[in-house]
Amino acid sequence: MGRVGIRMADLFDEEYFRERLEKNIEEKNAVLKDLGGFKGFSADEILPEYVKYAALLKEYICDTTLLLNEALKKGESILFEGAQGTFLDVDYGTYPYVTSSNSTAGGACIGAGIGPSRIDKVLGVVKAYTTRVGEGPFPTEFGPELMEKIRQKGGEFGATTGRARRCGWFDSVLVKNSVLINGMDSVVITKLDVLDELKTIKICTAYKYKGKTYNNIPGDPGFLDNCEPVYEDHPGWQQDTSNITSYEDLPENARKYIDRMQELIGTEVMLVSVGKSRKQTLAYKDLQ
Repeated sequence: MGRVGIRMADLFDEEYFRERLEKNIEEKNAVLKDLGGFKGFSADEILPEYVKYAALLKEYICDTTLLLNEALKKGESILFEGAQGTFLDVDYGTYPYVTSSNSTAGGACIGAGIGPSRIDKVLGVVKAYTTRVGEGPFPTEFGPELMEKIRQKGGEFGATTGRARRCGWFDSVLVKNSVLINGMDSVVITKLDVLDELKTIKICTAYKYKGKTYNNIPGDPGFLDNCEPVYEDHPGWQQDTSNITSYEDLPENARKYIDRMQELIGTEVMLVSVGKSRKQTLAYKDLQ
């Protein structure tokens, strides 16, 4: 937290904006010069450009805290969508391989300016397997051959950077921990179809570490780096599920796989997806 950020509201007071801008540029230019001899930026060049942006944007900017709370008073429904995953959360993630904010469900209250009592339901989204971007511990990570196969079929590349995601078997211990941290009422399981061709599918149900078996994630330094996943083997269904439109029509082994995931993570499954289209989203049998 450098406390040097320029907020949208700052754009609409030109004198105050210039003051903030000049302080930022002074600091950034010093860093850029030290790193690579870059000549830096000029406030006199940037200011007129952003004054124009302010004029264009002003009618779209408001106090969103008031906007949202007024909507709640009127009984309107609001959907908050979080970015990134639980284990990239700065407090609850696999520190230090984390982002710089709270990406767990509680972050919705902080980011939107509403009280936690206003949240009626928390819906989690998990894949039928596990992925991770960048460095950090990954107990269930695939070997190179299966990694590339699942990565290509699942399109596991960062939406913004195109960075390849690491892929592995479904880790029920991680997901169960995420359910607890976020207070998830139910989950959506995505990309079931990516596993269609596999003969055997593994689920991590626990970890072994220093002679003990764990069903949770203790705070020991290096635990996730050095633990050994405990797996259950499940028979695959080995048929295309992408054209199926009803949960009941999924192959029996696919439904058993989903049922077992639900048992292990400690909350109910609401939906299962077998592709990107809305038509490929299936209501779980218990909620039909």
